[in-house]
Amino acid sequence: EVQLVESGGGLVQAGGSLRLSCAASGFTFFPFEDYHIAWFRQAPGKEREGVACISASDGTTYYEDSVKGRFTISSDNAKNTVYLQMNSLTPEDTAVYYCAADRRWGNLYDDVWHKAGVFASWGQGTQVTVSS
Repeated sequence: EVQLVESGGGLVQAGGSLRLSCAASGFTFFPFEDYHIAWFRQAPGKEREGVACISASDGTTYYEDSVKGRFTISSDNAKNTVYLQMNSLTPEDTAVYYCAADRRWGNLYDDVWHKAGVFASWGQGTQVTVSS
């Protein structure tokens, strides 16, 4: 069973930056490189939304429109860790950020990476609060 642990959240002023980390473990049957790893976020009263996703095998990345140019997802396969560098943060980025992993959907990730129901493994989340 894949386990995911997020870290790096906190309180930051608008315009500031944070880097989130997602440390993954438990790759008993399939290697880390087989997985797509995504970051989702959920603000109070809102649905969980996909923010960014990366293929650990070839580094293909996907971004939600509102974070393009501000957020960067990256993977350190040697450490089984995925990062989300968040720059130019705004109060609208305030949410609990979750890391998720899955390997079942092959080429379909191009179309479904942003859907929470696609991902089988989840972390516990880390709070990001951006003050104005």
